[in-house]
Amino acid sequence: MTSLFPVLSSATPKGPLEDGQGAAVAEKEELALEPPKLYQVVMLNDDFTPMEFVVLVLQEHFRHDIESATQIMLKIHHEGRGVCGVYTKDVAATKVELVLAAARQAGHPLQCILETA
Repeated sequence: MTSLFPVLSSATPKGPLEDGQGAAVAEKEELALEPPKLYQVVMLNDDFTPMEFVVLVLQEHFRHDIESATQIMLKIHHEGRGVCGVYTKDVAATKVELVLAAARQAGHPLQCILETA
């Protein structure tokens, strides 16, 4: 019966590097890694979404306590916009989609956008 997997030889190749002569040391190249670009999740004011719903969304989706959620909600209300949090692009985009879905499900026109930080 033939095997579907090749048989690996346990023999090690014999050659000039066996005694350690002629071996070279490769230096590790330093990679300059930049931190990921950050994005702000921003909520926009409207005249129809209840303030309580905005506070609830800030608590549930952005992990703000009641005091900070209320402060952000008031900033949105008075200034027309407020930053909910700063995240990497994928996380920020997911948060925006979750907020928009929650608003639509609750029947509110709340808008949430992504901006570079």
